[in-house]
Amino acid sequence: MNRSTHAVTLEEPVNRTPSDYSNGNAYINRGSPQFMRVTLALFSAGLATFALLYCVQPILPVLSHEFGVSPASSSISLSISTGFLALGMLFTGPLSDALGRKSVMVTSLMLAAIFSLLSSTMTSWHGILLMRALTGLSLSGVAAVGMTYLSEEMNPAVVAFSMGLYISGNSIGGMSGRLLSGVITDYSSWRVAVAVIGCFALASAVMFWKILPDSRHFRPASLKPRSLAINFRLHWRDSGLPLLFAEGFLLMGSFVTLFNYIGYRLLAPPYSLSQAVVGLLSVVYLTGSWSSPKAGAMTAKYGRSPVLLVSTLVMLSGLLITLFSSVWLILPGMMLFTAGFFAAHSVASGWIGMRARRAKGQASSLYLFSYYLGSSVAGTLGGVFWHSFGWSGITVFISAMLLLSILVGSRLHNKKL
Repeated sequence: MNRSTHAVTLEEPVNRTPSDYSNGNAYINRGSPQFMRVTLALFSAGLATFALLYCVQPILPVLSHEFGVSPASSSISLSISTGFLALGMLFTGPLSDALGRKSVMVTSLMLAAIFSLLSSTMTSWHGILLMRALTGLSLSGVAAVGMTYLSEEMNPAVVAFSMGLYISGNSIGGMSGRLLSGVITDYSSWRVAVAVIGCFALASAVMFWKILPDSRHFRPASLKPRSLAINFRLHWRDSGLPLLFAEGFLLMGSFVTLFNYIGYRLLAPPYSLSQAVVGLLSVVYLTGSWSSPKAGAMTAKYGRSPVLLVSTLVMLSGLLITLFSSVWLILPGMMLFTAGFFAAHSVASGWIGMRARRAKGQASSLYLFSYYLGSSVAGTLGGVFWHSFGWSGITVFISAMLLLSILVGSRLHNKKL
């Protein structure tokens, strides 16, 4: 087979012309009815995804007590979800390249809701972990494909803004899952909390299915191992994509580590806060719902790498503020840290779809694989630092990851990508 014949089996980049950008029938523009449908659908999907994924985070101390496991072992209920989510992305991204975006996302979200409902009925720790693993595996089909759908269907002039809105849904979902599970657990039980969130996610999946427009610019790509391997090598040989994958690992690893163990700190003396109050601290996620679309808009003015670097520095500043003992300083530190994280993630994730020349679903999957691998690895490893050194150890661990993230961001800036 000659070179030109082989090339048609791969997903080619969509060549957009100026007329495409201005034609509302070709690409979705801001302010159009289609834009509102896409925004609402993906916002709700992101909200449900992150509510399902992180609803166990504020109740990790409760799970430790009920099942007689250590903080590091309890954190596996979250890490196993993010780990299997990362693993699933290696398959669901390429699968969506072959089968289509919407069908993969709808099926994945419905399965995740069902597995989450089943997890609320498990009576053994291993049963909990199995259902959490299946929930994460299912959610990979939403997380891997949402960004790709936006990069294909939206006018490039509004992709960064749309990505910011999508990620704001993620931040509100993370807040809602933590908030509801913390408060409901305090007044009822963790099982009721997880079941309520599972029902909400099921309703979100139905709405998502009904209102998300079908893809117009999707081009099926081959699922042959040779084609996948060729695209995989192209992504890793790119001068910018591997650096963005590293950013995903470091940023998410830092974020999850802080929120995994802040609950243990605040539930213990001298704070001795209730489970409901610790859950209410999830309102700091609202800063992410503001900062992610803001960062997306700022990239048009200042460029991606400067916004990414500043956002990471904001995370580091917020982290250092949490070293103070006063709750009235810890809370603003958490707010800064959260705002910086969602801004940085918004920039990095939006960069992937614009950077990848082909097999965009696979490129997004590799970024999110790294992202959730960071959550799984760092989130569990942080338990060792917490057990040995307390909050000071957590701060040193996260600071090291953020400094590495700044170094990677500087390389992206120096390459002028």
